[in-house]
Amino acid sequence: MAVKDIYKELSDEELMDLVKKSDSNAFSAIYDRYAKMTLNFFYKMLWKDREKAEDFVQDLFMKIVNKPELYNSSRPFKTWLFSVANNMCKNEYRKAEVRVNAAPEIFANAVTKSSNKGDKRIDKDAFIGELDIALKEMDQVKRSTFIMRFKQGLSIKEISEVLECSQGTVKSRIFYTVKHLNKKLGHFKNIACLTLLLNTLI
Repeated sequence: MAVKDIYKELSDEELMDLVKKSDSNAFSAIYDRYAKMTLNFFYKMLWKDREKAEDFVQDLFMKIVNKPELYNSSRPFKTWLFSVANNMCKNEYRKAEVRVNAAPEIFANAVTKSSNKGDKRIDKDAFIGELDIALKEMDQVKRSTFIMRFKQGLSIKEISEVLECSQGTVKSRIFYTVKHLNKKLGHFKNIACLTLLLNTLI
């Protein structure tokens, strides 16, 4: 088995033990495992600014390679990593003092009539646009909870560890967020269940 293949078999926590010993192959394995996932997270959290998201990924992994001792080995690495990423977003929000204003007139033609049945159908681009605006209207905690759950695929337990809150709190935030989105996007009548589409549309 090749050296790189051996590293692929190791757990995140085992890799981080090696990173702490300045093992570059272990760091590469961690990077390959999480770079794309964290890029997607930053991209959604930072207003779809890809350049900024890429910079944040670089900063995140620089923290890991320069100060691996910051990782608390008593926690699963994945939840620790997203805790750091989430805190980076919080700091960016504070610096930017973002104020997002919805512009519903942009989506005046979001829903069109079917020429055959006369019922409403989904304009996918319009749906994605309105979903993005609705997410931006939310506070950072609800938005990050939602993205971690439906885009990154973290479990309720993992999210509760990232945000350092109870699983019940996570479930409550997701419930009210989905309720908010259903209200905002309710005119897309053909969506039987909004959450079933989020993995492909976000």
